[in-house]
Amino acid sequence: MITWLVTGASGMLGRDLTALLAAEGAHVIGLARADLDITDTLAVTAAMERHRPDVVINCAAWTAVDKAEAHEDAAYAVNGRAVADLAIACASHDSILVHLSTDYVFDGMVGVPYAENDPARPRTAYGRTKLAGERAVRKTLPETGYVVRTAWLYGAHGPSFVRTMINYARMGRSVSVVSDQRGQPTWTADVARQLRALVIARAPAGIYHATSSGETTWFGLADEVYRYAGADPALVTPVAAALDSRPARRPAYSVLAHGAWTAAGIRPIGSWRDALNRGFPAMLTASCGSAA
Repeated sequence: MITWLVTGASGMLGRDLTALLAAEGAHVIGLARADLDITDTLAVTAAMERHRPDVVINCAAWTAVDKAEAHEDAAYAVNGRAVADLAIACASHDSILVHLSTDYVFDGMVGVPYAENDPARPRTAYGRTKLAGERAVRKTLPETGYVVRTAWLYGAHGPSFVRTMINYARMGRSVSVVSDQRGQPTWTADVARQLRALVIARAPAGIYHATSSGETTWFGLADEVYRYAGADPALVTPVAAALDSRPARRPAYSVLAHGAWTAAGIRPIGSWRDALNRGFPAMLTASCGSAA
């Protein structure tokens, strides 16, 4: 039986992944930050010695995109240096490493989906630190390391744009949402299934894009959520990204291609609208009583 170790197990994706593996009867060890701080090299070494995992899936990350602009060294400690140490630990124990990354490694300036091997040109501190982690995995584990980029995540556990829109829709609140940034809303339960499939299929090591198929804007997603929630979609109005004053510049085009899945004989994630339809009941339940 495969022993799976999931870091960042209390996060939105980590919880879905550990639940999926446990439901299948797999031997899964979920470690939240309180259980394992991946920036603590000695703690990582001890965890690898204690659990002897066959597969490590790293869902731990610094995800505060805007805060990273002022604290890049702190973000790098989690997203770059700690990942490099984790890759070395996996190499020492002959463990497979699956590392989660992001669309922010791209500049968002093109108008066609980014392929897995397209040049990475991050424009934010967060993107630079995540790219450092990617490179560490690929350098240390060329045969047993996977980089899985995802984007625009939402799930039943933890905050997300979709959950916020559900809460606003319930309040009948009008919102202005960016309409000139495009991407792929992605349900964390779908990403969890892709991660499992990647390992079970013994797919070639390398880079994979775990996002839904198709594309939309933040405005298009908010409009869809309001409709699903039974709210008046006229409450959602489009605005230009130029009015967004947050510290980190969001990619204008975050659509990722899925050729590596097809080449590995694994079906990519389907339509983002289908995923939203499947995930919406869980999102509604999770959002009950939560603050926006």
